[in-house]
Amino acid sequence: QVHLVESGGGLVQPGGSLRLSCAASGSIFSIYAITWYRQAPGKERELVAQITSNNSANYADSVQGRFTISRGDARNSVYLQIDSLKPEDTAVYYCHVRVYIDNKHGVGVYWGQGTQVTVSS
Repeated sequence: QVHLVESGGGLVQPGGSLRLSCAASGSIFSIYAITWYRQAPGKERELVAQITSNNSANYADSVQGRFTISRGDARNSVYLQIDSLKPEDTAVYYCHVRVYIDNKHGVGVYWGQGTQVTVSS
């Protein structure tokens, strides 16, 4: 079983910054990719940023240049640095991982519970 813990959300004024964290623990042999998604009220969940096992980073066009995904200090963790926040960034941000567990269980995908980011003056 793999467990994800997200943190770092909150209320911030437009133009402000936040750093979200996601830490994965449990039966993980290797991680293929860690991805941040977000879901705003009344909208579908969308991919925001992804970092792969070879540290390749990809971003949604809407956040390019403002969001930065990076490896965390702890093993199997990542940060999402969010700068120049806009009201339209308001959403619940979810961490998602695709991992290789072991030969018996193979590949698994897991979601965190989400962390709320609210951008408002």
